[in-house]
Amino acid sequence: MLTSRGKSWAIYPSAPAEHLERFPELPPLIVQLLYNRQILTASQVQQFMDRCAPEANPFRLLGMNEAVARLRQSFRQKELIAVYGDYDVDGVTATALLIETFRALGAEAIPYIPKRLEEGYGLSNHGLAELAERGVKVVVTVDCGVRSSAEAQYAHSLGMELIITDHHGLASELPKAVAVIDPRRADETYPFTHLTGVGLAYKLAQALLRVERRLSTKRSQDLPEEESFLDLVALGTVADLAPLIGENRVLVSRGLARLNQAARPGMAAMLQESGLRQGQVTSGSVGFVLGPRLNAAGRLDDAMVSYQLLTTDSSEEACALAQQLGMQNQKRRQLLEQMLQHAREQVGALHDQRVYVLADESYSAGVAGLVAGRIVEEFYRPTLIIALDGESGKGSARSIEGFHITHALDECCDLLEQYGGHSAAAGFSISRQNVEPFRAKISQVAACQLTQEQLVAKLHIDMEIPLRQASGSTLALLEAMEPFGAGNPQPVFVSRNVQVRNAHAMGRDGATLKLVLSDGTSVWDAVAFRQRLSPSEVPKHIDVAYTMQRHTWNGVEELQLVVEDWQAASL
Repeated sequence: MLTSRGKSWAIYPSAPAEHLERFPELPPLIVQLLYNRQILTASQVQQFMDRCAPEANPFRLLGMNEAVARLRQSFRQKELIAVYGDYDVDGVTATALLIETFRALGAEAIPYIPKRLEEGYGLSNHGLAELAERGVKVVVTVDCGVRSSAEAQYAHSLGMELIITDHHGLASELPKAVAVIDPRRADETYPFTHLTGVGLAYKLAQALLRVERRLSTKRSQDLPEEESFLDLVALGTVADLAPLIGENRVLVSRGLARLNQAARPGMAAMLQESGLRQGQVTSGSVGFVLGPRLNAAGRLDDAMVSYQLLTTDSSEEACALAQQLGMQNQKRRQLLEQMLQHAREQVGALHDQRVYVLADESYSAGVAGLVAGRIVEEFYRPTLIIALDGESGKGSARSIEGFHITHALDECCDLLEQYGGHSAAAGFSISRQNVEPFRAKISQVAACQLTQEQLVAKLHIDMEIPLRQASGSTLALLEAMEPFGAGNPQPVFVSRNVQVRNAHAMGRDGATLKLVLSDGTSVWDAVAFRQRLSPSEVPKHIDVAYTMQRHTWNGVEELQLVVEDWQAASL
């Protein structure tokens, strides 16, 4: 393990020769990368490379039978159904998917997505009361609800029944509902636990469509194909940073193929607005281009704009909505930079605390999570950003490996009004008077749970190769392992004693470096995003850790190295 500029480099051990020999049909490079990801047996390798992991029967999920039975009853009785979503991409795509499914099955269904800045995360009494006034009899939650026992009781008091689908961590007891579908339930036996909100919505849609087809009704002949929803599944799953392994890998792979067809007018318009070309959308495109645009509406105003974009049949409306999201995304980026600079100043006064709790009125609740993520990236400390407004505050938390942030919030639940999330990210609401006690308590939790070694960021490196192997042919091999994301990260390589022929700052804030690297015979362009270094700080020879990607500029596609980290060359 080698110490770099604040990071610890961990290079995977080489696979044993006998293991490489077990897969003569695959390049040794691919076998090594699979070995690093614990994909070891012949069946595991075949499923991974063919993207064909078994897709489990949706009725294996606890609560699915009850949910389908109650919904079919609603369809028959023409009861008004609401899909209660969330304002991020996962929640919006899940809402769109179920509304389309319910309406195709003849239901009267309406979407409800709370406004982040007014209602906060998850089920709210305000939202439930509004739905009751509109005559809703059944509420189906997506991407929220599993920790909302009080709100579930309130819904029941209003004469509404709940069906909860959620993938977040559970509280000590399940809410009162017709069904609670969550793969993280302690009594769950479904074989894949990493489905997202939209993944679970897809499983519910699958179950409903399969029952209808089995009954061979007149409507069953005109039902949408399950495959038609996979573009939504890919968007929500990748944007939510879910592990792209197992069933997620299969669903996202098939979903990316549909995204590249741009069958939805909204997708076609968004590709055009963002400059992406149809046929070249990858998981990276979703994570860095499409996802932020769809998220921007919910961060700054109303996520229903994103919902409308995904569901509209009008190309004209889609173009207008895509332009609106593009402008909101630009505004979101500007707001992020302003808030991030303020957060850095606050961090500077905190010295070497093990957790950062930053709170004041200058933060926007819609962008707080992004700021927290960037602070974690730069300083590698669990970070909680609280946007204060009057006597209340809305918080977003991002964490590091080894510190389960939602469990940490469990330790402070007496100081919080509402919270939920998973190991790496969470949201919460808190009163102003509890901010300081909360800061003290969660600092105690971090002091007990985090060692000094855990506060050093670790960069996992797949293998060491000569820079000359960072070629187009190598990149073509790596693309067989896509889609990349959590659980299947883009391969990281290290090359030693690389010459830096040129380095200059680029971008609006100069925080990104453009490099020209050479091994003495060939030359590579490289970019180091958000390194916040002066070009003069880069030595003439470095050991460099990087990923490879295709980069298109002025219509010309070329190979580009993306620098993850570097250190002075060990000559």
